[in-house]
Amino acid sequence: MKKFFANLKGDAFGGITAGIVALPLALAFGVSSGLGPSAGLYGAIFISFFAAFFGGTPTQISGPTAPMTAVSMVVIAGIIATHDGDVTKALPYILTVFLLAGLVQVGLGVLGFGKYIKYIPYPVVSGFMTAIGVIILVTQILPSIGYYPKEDTEYVSQFKPQAEELILQNILKEEAGEGILVLEDFKETIKRAGELKPEDIAKESKTLAKTEASGVLGTLKILPRAIQNINWLELALALATIFIVYGFKRITTKIPSALVALVVVSGVAYGFNLGYRPIEEIPSGLPMPNFEIITGFSLKSITPYIFTAITLALLGAIDSLLTSVVADNMTKTKHNPNKELIGQGIGNSIASIFGGIPGAGATIRTVVNINAGGRTKLSGMIAGVMLLFILLALGPVASKIPAAVLAGILLTVGIGVMDYKGLKAIPALPKDMKIGPVKVSSEVLIMLVVLVLSSMWDLIYAVGIGLVIASLLFMKKIGDLTAQRSDVKPLKEEAWSDEIGFPSNLAEEVFIKHIKGPLFFGSTSEFQQLAKQIPSTAKTVVIRLGRMQYMDQSGLYAMEDVLVDLRKQNIDVLFVNLLKQPRYMMERIGIIPDLVEKEHIFKDFNSCLQWVKTNVKDQF
Repeated sequence: MKKFFANLKGDAFGGITAGIVALPLALAFGVSSGLGPSAGLYGAIFISFFAAFFGGTPTQISGPTAPMTAVSMVVIAGIIATHDGDVTKALPYILTVFLLAGLVQVGLGVLGFGKYIKYIPYPVVSGFMTAIGVIILVTQILPSIGYYPKEDTEYVSQFKPQAEELILQNILKEEAGEGILVLEDFKETIKRAGELKPEDIAKESKTLAKTEASGVLGTLKILPRAIQNINWLELALALATIFIVYGFKRITTKIPSALVALVVVSGVAYGFNLGYRPIEEIPSGLPMPNFEIITGFSLKSITPYIFTAITLALLGAIDSLLTSVVADNMTKTKHNPNKELIGQGIGNSIASIFGGIPGAGATIRTVVNINAGGRTKLSGMIAGVMLLFILLALGPVASKIPAAVLAGILLTVGIGVMDYKGLKAIPALPKDMKIGPVKVSSEVLIMLVVLVLSSMWDLIYAVGIGLVIASLLFMKKIGDLTAQRSDVKPLKEEAWSDEIGFPSNLAEEVFIKHIKGPLFFGSTSEFQQLAKQIPSTAKTVVIRLGRMQYMDQSGLYAMEDVLVDLRKQNIDVLFVNLLKQPRYMMERIGIIPDLVEKEHIFKDFNSCLQWVKTNVKDQF
């Protein structure tokens, strides 16, 4: 217990700061998901607290994130559509999917699957993250200009014939379920149809209109009509929000600019009584559990969504463990991936029972926590308590926030979540395969396939297809190059024959690293430990690359990270026998000569040894 409170001041400040940063994003993600701002806030409260308490990354701040919200949005829209557009009817099924996702995460952690997340190739992650940005950007255009398809009477009326057809189908299904033979008792069908009210048809039409205009393709279809019906006040509020989010960062980064934008723009809109559209009302008081997801549970009702729950769980696992790596790099610690999955699963499970949307480890909030002094799991728990306090004290006030303000914040989130590092590398990556007469880069192909399919079709299937393509292409490359598996061993290993005569007086200053086999997405984790294996006495590291026939984009960035770490320690790096393909990759993104000068690349070990004897002095 004493250790738990060892950094109380730093954890308190870090948790409070991270909680404040999380507030506008939690509200915005809740609105974007389709369940309302309260769902985002509930998710942030429970996931932050319980994922921190049970998790394996002490400084991690968890809550709704852009990737998890984007997938949740698709899940929620699909389930609501199958329940006649009634959120109340659909809610137990939606929350059951979220509960299953949390339980799957717990299972993954218990079974020790955390260590396998690293095998997902960089282009798949890059394409997915950029797609998340595209989805958020495009889908927030309509609320940012104040256009809501289901409120456009003329547009909704176009769906009246489809609504009537769908209602009739539902009547026939009901009769079939009751054992009524329609052709023998058609009068019953006519009777039930006659009991329908115009409001029922109008409601179904609105649901169809909203569904048709949802997602990236739906938004693009309706965009011309939306532009003709811009609400200039809503647009002004959204633009003002975006301006403050980016502009305030130039003044100071100590105060979260999204929070400043939320307070300033909302305050002006409310203070001047501008007649804006507010977000949905946030219920006052403590969040209450929705036990219907347990009491009304039936395997038959959730069977269609099991695969979706597994996908949500895997996405949350990837999202969280990537943030854990960032936290490790900042705090020089090592997270427990399996324990982290258990913590995230428990957090998501409890959040679902209270009506919250699922989440994961949030990179920006985690970085804010660490920079503000957070060092133990207490900081994440305090962040959750802070959000609960805001809910109880300021819930009615938060309900006055303009919807356009949250749309503006989400637009900045969409811009920020895209993987610009991967996009910038597109022209530089080598064109190593042919599609018909056209030469393309396999890495770029994978990224674009995932990006396009995720944005225009289905996030879940896109990642699966991307993984299959990446695996097939990788196996082909490795089969063509060598049958030898990747072998990255620690520094203290047997010397090669030409190293036997290495000067013993330089044993403390010079360390030799052998890389045997390709450096690819499956071997980068071990390779990245290189910088940590080197003692403080080292002044020069020789990396022997004669057996590294191939490196992919993941290996390329792993190499870059290691070289940057070594440079920070003022350690010279020498390459020996660097082969054509890896050299070409490193030259394209500037590793050579920015991190390793051409004068430090040697054709053989003997020439490297001459440089060492001339330039490295015995200091120990």
